[in-house]
Amino acid sequence: MTDTIPDRVDGTEAGSPGPLPEPIAPQAGPHAEILAQVSAQPDAQVRPAPRLRIVIADDHLLMAQGLAKILAEHFEVAAAVNSGRDLLAAAAQHAPDLALIDVSMPEMSGMEAARRLRRSFPQCKVILISMYGQAEFVREAFSVGASAYLLKSSASVELREAIHEVTNGNVYVSPSIAKDVLASLLTPPPAALSPREREVLALVAEGHSAKEIAGRLRIAVKTAQFHRTNIMTKLGIHSTAELTKYALGHGIVSC
Repeated sequence: MTDTIPDRVDGTEAGSPGPLPEPIAPQAGPHAEILAQVSAQPDAQVRPAPRLRIVIADDHLLMAQGLAKILAEHFEVAAAVNSGRDLLAAAAQHAPDLALIDVSMPEMSGMEAARRLRRSFPQCKVILISMYGQAEFVREAFSVGASAYLLKSSASVELREAIHEVTNGNVYVSPSIAKDVLASLLTPPPAALSPREREVLALVAEGHSAKEIAGRLRIAVKTAQFHRTNIMTKLGIHSTAELTKYALGHGIVSC
């Protein structure tokens, strides 16, 4: 007599694959409903965080557009303009998070543009960009509300680093001038120039001699020479070239 294999306890014949297992029901929990909604919407996407909105001002429009091209990959560049007045208009239109401003611009200097921008839009951070690395420029930049001072000779990676630091509530100065700037910040600031001294400085920066300055201002030649000497002493400057750079950078004269 041939032995037979008994049927399974579940009633299926021996050798058959048997019933498929029941699917495991998801356990209830605080996130079950949310998970169910996500599963029901496979095409749903997480909305990306808004990008940092930037405006750029440089009196050389090609420079402003070049900066815009560098930054456009990672940030929203709302405007690239070539004057301080256009910068303020762009800020009013776009409400930027950050402004990159050239220090030396005609009509309205970058320092003055930064001061007005921060007064009208205190939420907007400012990075001032300049070819001048003297400590007095950096000191004034921070006094008008800037959070960073960057040399134009800096690499693009340094610009991105400055933006990162500023948007995280820190300050930034180009490493190549940071040592001199720190030393300057530890010493008293230079005395402010009087209105007459600013007039004399503007004329010196424009290339006028002491005799010509005296004629324009209707003062004695010796008085004009005295003002010039006093200006250099106050600012800690030792040459006409440095006086010219200071006047350009501080909006006393324009290019």
